[in-house]
Amino acid sequence: MKLGCVLMAGTLYLSLVVLWAAQTLLAASFKTLQCERPVHTEESGCHMEDDLTDPREAGFQIKGYTFSEPFHLIVSYDWLILQGPAKPVFEGDPLVLRCQAWQDWPLTQVTFYRDGSALGPPGPNREFSIAVVQEADSGHYHCSGIFQSPGPGSPVTASAVAVTVQELFPAPILRAVPSAEPQAGSPVTLNCQTKLPLQRSSARLLFSFYKDGRIVRSRGLSSEFQIPTASEDHSGSYWCEATTEDNQVWKQSTQLEIRVQGPLASAAPPTSNPASQKSAAPGAAPVEPPGPLPPPPTPSSEDPGFSSPLGMPDPHLYHQMGLLLKHMQDVRVLLGHLVMELRELSGHRKPGTTKATAE
Repeated sequence: MKLGCVLMAGTLYLSLVVLWAAQTLLAASFKTLQCERPVHTEESGCHMEDDLTDPREAGFQIKGYTFSEPFHLIVSYDWLILQGPAKPVFEGDPLVLRCQAWQDWPLTQVTFYRDGSALGPPGPNREFSIAVVQEADSGHYHCSGIFQSPGPGSPVTASAVAVTVQELFPAPILRAVPSAEPQAGSPVTLNCQTKLPLQRSSARLLFSFYKDGRIVRSRGLSSEFQIPTASEDHSGSYWCEATTEDNQVWKQSTQLEIRVQGPLASAAPPTSNPASQKSAAPGAAPVEPPGPLPPPPTPSSEDPGFSSPLGMPDPHLYHQMGLLLKHMQDVRVLLGHLVMELRELSGHRKPGTTKATAE
Protein backbone atom coordinates (compact mmCIF):
# COMPACT_ATOMS: atom_id res chain seq x y z
CA MET A 1 0.00 0.00 0.00
CA LYS A 2 1.30 3.44 -0.93
CA LEU A 3 -0.11 6.54 0.71
CA GLY A 4 0.33 10.15 -0.27
CA CYS A 5 -0.81 13.04 1.89
CA VAL A 6 -2.74 15.86 0.20
CA LEU A 7 -2.90 19.26 1.91
CA MET A 8 -6.21 20.92 1.09
CA ALA A 9 -8.49 23.30 2.97
CA GLY A 10 -8.75 23.07 6.78
CA THR A 11 -6.58 23.69 9.83
CA LEU A 12 -4.39 20.66 10.28
CA TYR A 13 -0.77 20.33 11.36
CA LEU A 14 0.86 18.46 8.49
CA SER A 15 4.13 18.80 6.67
CA LEU A 16 5.83 17.27 3.68
CA VAL A 17 6.78 13.78 4.81
CA VAL A 18 10.00 12.85 3.06
CA LEU A 19 9.93 9.05 3.17
CA TRP A 20 11.16 7.00 0.25
CA ALA A 21 12.17 3.54 1.44
CA ALA A 22 9.56 0.99 2.44
CA GLN A 23 8.58 0.89 6.10
CA THR A 24 7.77 -2.65 7.25
CA LEU A 25 5.36 -3.24 10.15
CA LEU A 26 4.19 -6.41 11.78
CA ALA A 27 0.50 -7.14 11.70
CA ALA A 28 -1.38 -6.10 14.86
CA SER A 29 1.36 -3.62 15.71
CA PHE A 30 0.86 0.10 16.26
CA LYS A 31 2.49 2.86 14.23
CA THR A 32 2.00 6.62 14.41
CA LEU A 33 2.61 8.69 11.29
CA GLN A 34 3.67 12.15 12.36
CA CYS A 35 4.62 15.09 10.20
CA GLU A 36 7.70 17.06 11.17
CA ARG A 37 6.60 20.65 10.66
CA PRO A 38 3.15 22.28 10.79
CA VAL A 39 1.41 23.59 7.72
CA HIS A 40 -1.82 25.54 8.25
CA THR A 41 -4.54 24.61 5.80
CA GLU A 42 -8.30 24.74 5.73
CA GLU A 43 -9.03 21.20 4.73
CA SER A 44 -7.15 17.96 4.48
CA GLY A 45 -7.59 14.66 2.82
CA CYS A 46 -5.73 11.68 1.41
CA HIS A 47 -5.96 10.03 -1.97
CA MET A 48 -4.63 6.74 -3.25
CA GLU A 49 -1.50 7.00 -5.35
CA ASP A 50 -3.35 5.73 -8.44
CA ASP A 51 -5.39 8.95 -8.49
CA LEU A 52 -2.30 11.16 -8.74
CA THR A 53 0.62 11.67 -11.01
CA ASP A 54 4.14 11.37 -9.69
CA PRO A 55 4.51 14.30 -7.25
CA ARG A 56 8.28 14.34 -7.64
CA GLU A 57 8.01 15.05 -11.36
CA ALA A 58 5.40 17.76 -10.73
CA GLY A 59 7.47 19.50 -8.06
CA PHE A 60 4.96 18.55 -5.30
CA GLN A 61 2.40 21.02 -6.70
CA ILE A 62 -0.53 19.73 -8.76
CA LYS A 63 -3.60 21.88 -9.47
CA GLY A 64 -3.14 23.89 -6.29
CA TYR A 65 -2.58 20.84 -4.07
CA THR A 66 0.63 20.24 -2.12
CA PHE A 67 1.74 16.62 -1.84
CA SER A 68 4.16 14.82 0.40
CA GLU A 69 6.65 12.25 -0.77
CA PRO A 70 5.08 8.79 -1.14
CA PHE A 71 5.16 6.67 2.01
CA HIS A 72 5.53 2.94 1.34
CA LEU A 73 3.97 0.85 4.08
CA ILE A 74 4.41 -2.92 4.19
CA VAL A 75 2.40 -5.04 6.66
CA SER A 76 4.02 -8.39 7.44
CA TYR A 77 2.74 -11.51 9.20
CA ASP A 78 6.21 -12.97 9.74
CA TRP A 79 7.60 -13.93 13.13
CA LEU A 80 10.59 -11.67 12.60
CA ILE A 81 11.22 -8.63 10.42
CA LEU A 82 14.12 -6.24 9.89
CA GLN A 83 13.08 -2.60 10.03
CA GLY A 84 15.29 -0.45 7.83
CA PRO A 85 15.40 3.30 7.24
CA ALA A 86 12.17 4.93 6.11
CA LYS A 87 13.88 7.69 4.10
CA PRO A 88 16.77 7.90 1.68
CA VAL A 89 20.16 7.26 3.22
CA PHE A 90 23.08 9.39 2.08
CA GLU A 91 26.75 8.96 2.83
CA GLY A 92 27.55 10.58 6.14
CA ASP A 93 24.17 9.70 7.67
CA PRO A 94 23.71 7.34 10.63
CA LEU A 95 22.05 3.99 9.90
CA VAL A 96 19.97 2.04 12.43
CA LEU A 97 18.48 -1.40 11.70
CA ARG A 98 16.10 -3.06 14.15
CA CYS A 99 15.27 -6.75 14.39
CA GLN A 100 11.56 -6.69 15.36
CA ALA A 101 9.84 -9.79 16.80
CA TRP A 102 6.14 -10.60 16.65
CA GLN A 103 4.31 -8.82 19.48
CA ASP A 104 7.74 -7.67 20.62
CA TRP A 105 8.42 -11.05 22.18
CA PRO A 106 11.89 -11.45 23.69
CA LEU A 107 14.70 -12.64 21.44
CA THR A 108 18.09 -14.15 22.03
CA GLN A 109 21.04 -14.99 19.81
CA VAL A 110 20.28 -12.06 17.47
CA THR A 111 22.62 -11.84 14.47
CA PHE A 112 22.72 -9.22 11.70
CA TYR A 113 23.90 -9.97 8.18
CA ARG A 114 24.86 -8.02 5.08
CA ASP A 115 24.86 -9.80 1.76
CA GLY A 116 24.84 -13.12 3.61
CA SER A 117 27.84 -12.38 5.85
CA ALA A 118 27.43 -11.99 9.61
CA LEU A 119 28.27 -8.53 10.92
CA GLY A 120 29.11 -9.78 14.39
CA PRO A 121 28.61 -12.60 16.87
CA PRO A 122 25.10 -13.46 18.11
CA GLY A 123 23.89 -11.47 21.08
CA PRO A 124 20.87 -9.94 22.81
CA ASN A 125 21.04 -6.57 21.02
CA ARG A 126 18.18 -6.12 18.58
CA GLU A 127 19.64 -3.04 16.91
CA PHE A 128 22.55 -2.68 14.55
CA SER A 129 23.86 0.81 13.87
CA ILE A 130 26.52 2.52 11.76
CA ALA A 131 27.42 6.01 12.94
CA VAL A 132 28.56 7.29 9.53
CA VAL A 133 27.62 5.28 6.47
CA GLN A 134 29.46 5.17 3.18
CA GLU A 135 28.43 3.95 -0.24
CA ALA A 136 30.28 0.72 0.51
CA ASP A 137 27.72 0.01 3.27
CA SER A 138 25.00 -0.55 0.68
CA GLY A 139 23.66 -4.09 0.46
CA HIS A 140 20.94 -6.51 1.51
CA TYR A 141 20.57 -6.76 5.29
CA HIS A 142 18.67 -9.30 7.33
CA CYS A 143 18.66 -10.62 10.89
CA SER A 144 18.05 -13.88 12.70
CA GLY A 145 17.19 -14.76 16.28
CA ILE A 146 15.69 -17.31 18.65
CA PHE A 147 12.45 -16.63 20.53
CA GLN A 148 12.80 -17.32 24.22
CA SER A 149 9.07 -17.85 24.91
CA PRO A 150 6.51 -17.90 23.53
CA GLY A 151 7.11 -18.38 19.82
CA PRO A 152 8.90 -20.99 17.76
CA GLY A 153 11.83 -22.58 19.45
CA SER A 154 13.99 -22.83 16.35
CA PRO A 155 16.01 -19.91 14.93
CA VAL A 156 13.98 -17.54 12.78
CA THR A 157 15.39 -15.47 9.91
CA ALA A 158 13.84 -12.23 8.70
CA SER A 159 13.49 -11.30 5.06
CA ALA A 160 16.28 -9.23 3.58
CA VAL A 161 15.94 -5.45 3.27
CA ALA A 162 17.82 -3.56 0.57
CA VAL A 163 19.72 -0.55 1.89
CA THR A 164 21.17 1.83 -0.70
CA VAL A 165 23.53 4.54 0.49
CA GLN A 166 23.35 7.35 -2.02
CA GLU A 167 26.13 9.73 -2.90
CA LEU A 168 25.72 13.01 -1.04
CA PHE A 169 27.59 14.96 -3.70
CA PRO A 170 29.99 13.99 -6.48
CA ALA A 171 33.68 14.74 -6.35
CA PRO A 172 34.13 18.40 -7.26
CA ILE A 173 35.53 19.53 -10.59
CA LEU A 174 37.99 22.42 -10.58
CA ARG A 175 37.72 24.78 -13.55
CA ALA A 176 39.68 27.92 -14.44
CA VAL A 177 37.91 30.94 -15.93
CA PRO A 178 38.68 32.25 -18.49
CA SER A 179 41.57 29.83 -19.10
CA ALA A 180 44.05 27.56 -17.37
CA GLU A 181 46.81 29.36 -19.30
CA PRO A 182 46.12 33.03 -18.54
CA GLN A 183 48.29 35.92 -19.61
CA ALA A 184 50.36 37.55 -16.90
CA GLY A 185 48.49 40.48 -15.37
CA SER A 186 45.01 39.17 -16.18
CA PRO A 187 42.51 37.90 -13.55
CA VAL A 188 41.77 34.20 -13.04
CA THR A 189 38.89 32.57 -11.14
CA LEU A 190 38.96 28.94 -9.97
CA ASN A 191 35.52 27.33 -9.60
CA CYS A 192 35.05 24.23 -7.41
CA GLN A 193 31.91 22.72 -8.93
CA THR A 194 29.72 20.08 -7.26
CA LYS A 195 26.03 19.71 -6.40
CA LEU A 196 23.91 18.46 -3.53
CA PRO A 197 20.82 16.33 -4.21
CA LEU A 198 17.37 17.87 -4.03
CA GLN A 199 16.61 16.08 -0.75
CA ARG A 200 19.66 17.71 0.88
CA SER A 201 19.57 21.05 -0.90
CA SER A 202 19.34 22.84 2.45
CA ALA A 203 22.72 21.45 3.54
CA ARG A 204 25.84 23.57 3.18
CA LEU A 205 29.24 22.66 1.85
CA LEU A 206 32.56 24.26 2.70
CA PHE A 207 35.27 24.71 0.07
CA SER A 208 39.04 24.99 0.37
CA PHE A 209 41.73 25.40 -2.29
CA TYR A 210 45.27 24.03 -2.51
CA LYS A 211 48.34 24.70 -4.66
CA ASP A 212 51.32 22.38 -4.87
CA GLY A 213 50.35 20.69 -1.60
CA ARG A 214 49.79 23.93 0.32
CA ILE A 215 46.49 25.47 1.26
CA VAL A 216 45.88 28.83 -0.43
CA ARG A 217 42.38 29.39 0.96
CA SER A 218 40.90 27.76 4.03
CA ARG A 219 37.36 26.43 4.26
CA GLY A 220 34.60 28.81 3.35
CA LEU A 221 31.14 28.90 1.82
CA SER A 222 32.33 30.36 -1.48
CA SER A 223 33.13 27.82 -4.17
CA GLU A 224 35.36 30.34 -5.99
CA PHE A 225 38.97 31.35 -5.53
CA GLN A 226 39.97 34.52 -7.32
CA ILE A 227 43.40 35.64 -8.47
CA PRO A 228 43.02 39.35 -9.37
CA THR A 229 46.38 39.67 -11.12
CA ALA A 230 48.03 36.49 -12.31
CA SER A 231 51.80 36.23 -12.34
CA GLU A 232 54.25 33.46 -13.06
CA ASP A 233 54.35 32.75 -9.31
CA HIS A 234 50.73 31.59 -9.56
CA SER A 235 51.67 28.75 -11.90
CA GLY A 236 51.33 25.29 -10.36
CA SER A 237 49.01 22.38 -9.62
CA TYR A 238 45.72 23.35 -7.99
CA TRP A 239 42.90 21.29 -6.53
CA CYS A 240 39.93 21.96 -4.28
CA GLU A 241 38.11 20.12 -1.50
CA ALA A 242 34.42 20.14 -0.65
CA THR A 243 33.28 19.01 2.80
CA THR A 244 30.15 19.02 4.91
CA GLU A 245 29.92 21.28 7.93
CA ASP A 246 30.22 18.29 10.28
CA ASN A 247 33.31 17.01 8.40
CA GLN A 248 31.67 13.63 7.89
CA VAL A 249 31.96 13.71 4.08
CA TRP A 250 34.74 15.36 2.12
CA LYS A 251 35.92 14.93 -1.44
CA GLN A 252 38.75 16.34 -3.52
CA SER A 253 38.92 17.31 -7.15
CA THR A 254 41.55 16.17 -9.58
CA GLN A 255 44.53 18.46 -10.06
CA LEU A 256 44.37 21.34 -12.51
CA GLU A 257 47.61 22.67 -13.95
CA ILE A 258 47.73 26.47 -14.17
CA ARG A 259 50.41 27.92 -16.44
CA VAL A 260 50.63 31.70 -16.44
CA GLN A 261 52.03 32.97 -19.72
CA GLY A 262 54.66 35.70 -19.46
CA PRO A 263 54.42 39.01 -21.34
CA LEU A 264 55.22 38.97 -25.05
CA ALA A 265 58.95 39.46 -25.70
CA SER A 266 59.80 42.74 -27.54
CA ALA A 267 62.93 43.52 -29.60
CA ALA A 268 65.52 45.20 -27.38
CA PRO A 269 67.10 48.43 -28.78
CA PRO A 270 70.77 48.13 -29.74
CA THR A 271 73.10 49.17 -26.97
CA SER A 272 76.46 50.82 -27.54
CA ASN A 273 79.60 50.23 -25.58
CA PRO A 274 79.55 52.75 -22.73
CA ALA A 275 83.35 52.75 -22.63
CA SER A 276 83.51 54.19 -26.16
CA GLN A 277 81.15 57.05 -25.22
CA LYS A 278 83.33 58.30 -22.40
CA SER A 279 85.63 61.19 -23.36
CA ALA A 280 89.18 61.31 -22.18
CA ALA A 281 89.62 63.14 -18.91
CA PRO A 282 91.57 66.45 -19.03
CA GLY A 283 95.27 65.97 -18.58
CA ALA A 284 95.10 62.27 -19.13
CA ALA A 285 97.79 60.63 -21.19
CA PRO A 286 96.77 59.76 -24.71
CA VAL A 287 95.85 56.19 -25.23
CA GLU A 288 98.37 54.38 -27.39
CA PRO A 289 96.98 52.48 -30.32
CA PRO A 290 96.92 48.74 -29.85
CA GLY A 291 99.76 46.72 -31.20
CA PRO A 292 99.53 44.46 -34.21
CA LEU A 293 96.95 41.75 -33.95
CA PRO A 294 98.21 38.18 -33.81
CA PRO A 295 97.69 36.13 -36.94
CA PRO A 296 94.37 34.34 -36.95
CA PRO A 297 94.43 30.63 -36.24
CA THR A 298 94.42 28.22 -39.07
CA PRO A 299 90.91 26.92 -39.67
CA SER A 300 90.48 23.40 -38.45
CA SER A 301 87.56 21.04 -38.51
CA GLU A 302 88.24 20.28 -34.84
CA ASP A 303 87.78 23.92 -33.82
CA PRO A 304 84.14 24.48 -32.82
CA GLY A 305 84.34 28.13 -33.86
CA PHE A 306 84.73 27.14 -37.45
CA SER A 307 82.22 24.42 -37.58
CA SER A 308 78.73 24.63 -38.84
CA PRO A 309 75.73 23.61 -36.73
CA LEU A 310 76.11 20.12 -38.08
CA GLY A 311 79.75 19.90 -36.92
CA MET A 312 81.27 20.23 -40.47
CA PRO A 313 83.65 23.09 -41.60
CA ASP A 314 81.93 26.09 -43.14
CA PRO A 315 83.19 26.20 -46.78
CA HIS A 316 82.57 29.93 -47.19
CA LEU A 317 84.36 30.86 -43.98
CA TYR A 318 87.19 28.48 -44.83
CA HIS A 319 87.62 30.13 -48.27
CA GLN A 320 87.64 33.65 -46.79
CA MET A 321 90.27 32.72 -44.25
CA GLY A 322 92.41 31.21 -46.97
CA LEU A 323 92.25 34.40 -49.05
CA LEU A 324 93.15 36.48 -45.99
CA LEU A 325 96.21 34.36 -45.28
CA LYS A 326 97.34 34.58 -48.93
CA HIS A 327 97.06 38.39 -48.89
CA MET A 328 99.07 38.54 -45.67
CA GLN A 329 101.81 36.43 -47.26
CA ASP A 330 101.89 38.69 -50.33
CA VAL A 331 102.23 41.76 -48.10
CA ARG A 332 105.07 40.07 -46.25
CA VAL A 333 106.92 39.38 -49.53
CA LEU A 334 106.47 42.98 -50.66
CA LEU A 335 107.79 44.26 -47.35
CA GLY A 336 110.83 42.00 -47.75
CA HIS A 337 111.57 43.40 -51.23
CA LEU A 338 111.15 46.95 -49.93
CA VAL A 339 113.66 46.37 -47.13
CA MET A 340 116.22 44.97 -49.58
CA GLU A 341 115.86 47.94 -51.93
CA LEU A 342 116.31 50.36 -49.05
CA ARG A 343 119.51 48.61 -48.03
CA GLU A 344 120.90 48.78 -51.60
CA LEU A 345 120.04 52.47 -51.88
CA SER A 346 121.74 53.17 -48.61
CA GLY A 347 124.89 51.32 -49.78
CA HIS A 348 125.16 53.36 -52.99
CA ARG A 349 124.91 56.72 -51.20
CA LYS A 350 127.63 56.09 -48.54
CA PRO A 351 130.82 56.43 -50.89
CA GLY A 352 129.65 59.72 -52.34
CA THR A 353 129.13 61.19 -48.96
CA THR A 354 132.68 60.22 -47.82
CA LYS A 355 134.34 61.81 -50.86
CA ALA A 356 132.53 65.07 -50.37
CA THR A 357 133.71 65.26 -46.80
CA ALA A 358 137.39 64.69 -47.73
CA GLU A 359 137.42 67.56 -50.23
